[in-house]
Amino acid sequence: MNEALAFDHVHLLSRDARAAADWYKEIFGGEISAVQENLRGAPQIDVRVGGMTIVIRGRRPGENPVDTKPMRHFDGYSSHDEWGTDHFGFTYRGDLMAFCEQLKQKGVRMAVEPWEFKPGMVLCYVAAPDGVSIELIQAPGQ
Repeated sequence: MNEALAFDHVHLLSRDARAAADWYKEIFGGEISAVQENLRGAPQIDVRVGGMTIVIRGRRPGENPVDTKPMRHFDGYSSHDEWGTDHFGFTYRGDLMAFCEQLKQKGVRMAVEPWEFKPGMVLCYVAAPDGVSIELIQAPGQ
């Protein structure tokens, strides 16, 4: 293992960086840690969630982002069915089913409802802004 490397951030492109940052703050209790109104032609906002930084920025001049494919259901799993990053995930330390109900009450859509992926592992996928999928995994023994 390379001790010199440490995970730093996930970087997302957003149609509306401020609205997306507010979503992560509202839904997951994130904290906005940096705001740059114009970084190379686009806003960029850092949100800390679960000890991780999510960098959210708008479209820069010359970029023409395309929508990601929606999450698809296959036999026994779900995927965006495209190369590159499929999703990122958080471990939830508590009752994931109850937490998902709380998220739904806030208007969050589940891309994949909570289910037992393998014995003792419950997971789901949240549909976040801009086609991003976030996996939530219930911590073992919860």
